[in-house]
Amino acid sequence: MGDEGPGSTVHLLCLAASSGVPLFCRSSSGGAPSRQQLPFSVIGSLNGVHMFGQNLDVQLNSARTEDTTVVWKSFHDSITLIAVSSEEGTSELSLERMLHMVFGAMVLIVGLEELTTIRNVERLKKELRASYCLIDSFLGSSELIGDLTQCVDSAIPPEGSLMQETLSGFAEATGTAFVSLLVSGRVVAATEGWWRLGMPEAVLLPWLVGSLPPQAARDYPVYLPHGSPKVPHRLLTLTLLRGLELCLLCGPRPPLGQLDPQLLDRWWQPLLEPLRACLPLGPRVLPEGFPLHSDILGLLLLHLELRRCLFTVEPSRDKEPSPEQRRRLLRNFYTLVATTHFPAGSAEKEEDAGSPAQRPRACYLVLGPGVGWRLVAVQLGLRLLLLLLSPQSPTHGLRSLATHTLQALTPFL
Repeated sequence: MGDEGPGSTVHLLCLAASSGVPLFCRSSSGGAPSRQQLPFSVIGSLNGVHMFGQNLDVQLNSARTEDTTVVWKSFHDSITLIAVSSEEGTSELSLERMLHMVFGAMVLIVGLEELTTIRNVERLKKELRASYCLIDSFLGSSELIGDLTQCVDSAIPPEGSLMQETLSGFAEATGTAFVSLLVSGRVVAATEGWWRLGMPEAVLLPWLVGSLPPQAARDYPVYLPHGSPKVPHRLLTLTLLRGLELCLLCGPRPPLGQLDPQLLDRWWQPLLEPLRACLPLGPRVLPEGFPLHSDILGLLLLHLELRRCLFTVEPSRDKEPSPEQRRRLLRNFYTLVATTHFPAGSAEKEEDAGSPAQRPRACYLVLGPGVGWRLVAVQLGLRLLLLLLSPQSPTHGLRSLATHTLQALTPFL
């Protein structure tokens, strides 16, 4: 399992496919944004070897050296993205999904037409600067995991039915079917219309809101990479409490001025205490008092059909490892099980999955030497649960513990 040390670096290169002109380069070091850039000669070589392969009808997807992993991805024969990572244990899957999210972020901000028909390179470079904050969040250490799992990061509110009822009423009053309530980039509640958003915008929109500086209200133009890549919509955000934002996706109406304080007070003032109870859900995700086994140090639950996930490393914070290490371990373990043991990214149809004897139901990993943390994954139907457990947890009981935890979480997701 990889461990991102202080010297590990991730570089992201974006080039115009036809000319090889760099549109931008972004970097992170040790999980934080970095000004360190690759030399132009290296950028040219990485793009040149990819173009050379294309001219010979050879598709170059990835390469690995002793200490570096490189992944190439072309989009619409117009944009080439290259990821270069020196992080130990980096997988091609994680870098490839990052590149898909990066291109989705570019479409979200400037629209698909600007990227597929590049008329003015310098103007496009300038327009793409608005996407840097969102793109940088994919390169660094995030508390979210939807960029890798392609599922929407969610949280479970303490009074979910009441919040859902209020959200639906507010959506009807404002005339839009796409409304959600976000805490620290996680969806706490959403209308049916919002949940029906396609990928990648269903993941990108909360990430975008979480990457922007705090503001009381925003009226932000966005394109939907899947649903409306060429015609912009408006993303309206309203801060109900610090860290808790109401998001509306709409057309020309309603104007932001129509969402006045009186309208917000009428719908949300009665829910002030439940809203305050949502604030700790940012890192915690689960309602306070939810019974988790004391050996659990972190969990990732995915619903493969609904495309939603719960991800937290808050349990037993007084124990090792650190929250950053826990997130890294679970991300790397997800990559391992998604590529090796379980369907990567989507639920298999029963008729295509082979006989029950051929389908894995659980797997586990014990880290060592001298570490001993346990990682276990179990799949039941459309749900996949990954747990990080303390060294004290006996290996013979891992599957039973994971199964009981999954059954307890099933009513929530």
